[in-house]
Amino acid sequence: MSRHAAVALVAACLAIAAPVSAQPGAVKISGVPKPLMLSTADLAEMPRTSITASALKVTGTFEGVTIRELLTRAGVPAGPNLRGAFLATSVIVTGADGYRVAFGLAEFEPDFTDRVAILADRRDGAPLPPNAVPFQLILTGEKRPTRWVRQVISIELVPAIR
Repeated sequence: MSRHAAVALVAACLAIAAPVSAQPGAVKISGVPKPLMLSTADLAEMPRTSITASALKVTGTFEGVTIRELLTRAGVPAGPNLRGAFLATSVIVTGADGYRVAFGLAEFEPDFTDRVAILADRRDGAPLPPNAVPFQLILTGEKRPTRWVRQVISIELVPAIR
């Protein structure tokens, strides 16, 4: 293998492993009928939800936009139209540091669960702390906050592979 080919192969591998990049202060929603790039200002204009959530010794009142609202704006079916192949779709949420968590699409649908998931930009009436901005995924009913992704930069829908 030539040196140039080896360098290209290493660069390709690193690109695959690297965190998804988004605009600073924005979240990219992809793998959906209507891909979106939403800024903090965009989210501030959307319907807001406040939830109080606790996990381990972390408790707070978080404010943001429900993941379901974001998915609806991205053209993802909701309610009775959420069926078939969409029920085998994963939602991958990625933080700026490359931390990734997978969910089933139905976990964000009120017709399937009473739990609420929001993309928060505020905690206890103030902006998120620096280690969580621009957005943090918060879910009610979690026993451990390991799925509370900080510094969210992307939400991607991935269909099941057959």
